Amino acid sequence: MSEMNPVVHFEMAAENRKRMSEFYSNVFGWKTQQLGPEMSDYIVAQTTETSENGMIKTPGAINGGFYQKMDDAIMNKPSIVISVDDIKESMEKIKNGGGKILGEPMPIPGVGEFVSFIDTEGNRCSILQPASM
Repeated sequence: MSEMNPVVHFEMAAENRKRMSEFYSNVFGWKTQQLGPEMSDYIVAQTTETSENGMIKTPGAINGGFYQKMDDAIMNKPSIVISVDDIKESMEKIKNGGGKILGEPMPIPGVGEFVSFIDTEGNRCSILQPASM
């Protein structure tokens, strides 16, 4: 068996991203930063300290993000993002394992390639092939 692929990020949909950011900042002390329209105004949620280059300082901790709720109910449920070495190979494994890929991998500048999928139980998750450091 190969190396395990770790969970590296979470995502949650928000009806009102400002309100959601304020909630998690006030209740849990998370730091949030809204990205621009080129990134669909995605909000990065920092739950743990990172280094200057954005790497997590506490092993096992993850950061996440908030995005605008959509009409598709499955897209509005909390989701995890799993790091993979080869996104195309992982997509094939997902399909062969009974999952369904949602669209094509999209590049996230400075982060890597990302695509969502539905697992065998109807959960939406995503995979991320990190950009080379």
